[in-house]
Amino acid sequence: MLSRCAHVTIASLLVFGVLLAGCAKRPATTQAAAPAPTGAAATTPSPGGSTPSGAPPSMMAPPGGTGPSMAAPAPGSTAAPAARPVPSEFAANENLRDVFFDFDKYDIRPTDAKALDANAGWLKSNPNHLVLIEGHCDERGTNEYNLALGERRAKSTMNYLVSQGVQASRITIISYGEERPTCTQKTEECWAKNRRAHFLVKAR
Repeated sequence: MLSRCAHVTIASLLVFGVLLAGCAKRPATTQAAAPAPTGAAATTPSPGGSTPSGAPPSMMAPPGGTGPSMAAPAPGSTAAPAARPVPSEFAANENLRDVFFDFDKYDIRPTDAKALDANAGWLKSNPNHLVLIEGHCDERGTNEYNLALGERRAKSTMNYLVSQGVQASRITIISYGEERPTCTQKTEECWAKNRRAHFLVKAR
């Protein structure tokens, strides 16, 4: 007959073996990081919860969760990603006026709607041009927040043009946040000039 001590030892080994078996069957988990920003996007980040500039909504990591993984194309697949417009290929056009925004806002003001109506009219009369809308902010706020706000401003501007009959497929948006101010003085008058949507075009 085994001693009491031997019984305890055998029982301990059995428990330890079960634990090892259980651990071996647990799958490894990884957390995929959201990919780096790649340019313009048509996402609407939440206030205060800013998102990196240009990251499409499908590439943002949801709060408290994992981001999407970037799967490689299936073998034999011929699908290629659509070419993104290059900002340096676009140029300013005197027929397209900037629109401006109130502090920390991205809605189109009535006075700026008139300018957008004129811009939409020119774009509809010149269907052979593509348009790039840049979203800009003043220097107040973090870089990340201002990139997100600039994106909202560009998208709000785009949506207005589309509502006036401009084809969405002709429009690209990009946010520069506070990176490209037109005025550098630390005054409200100067900051107001930087809170804008700017238009560039190129022939297609």
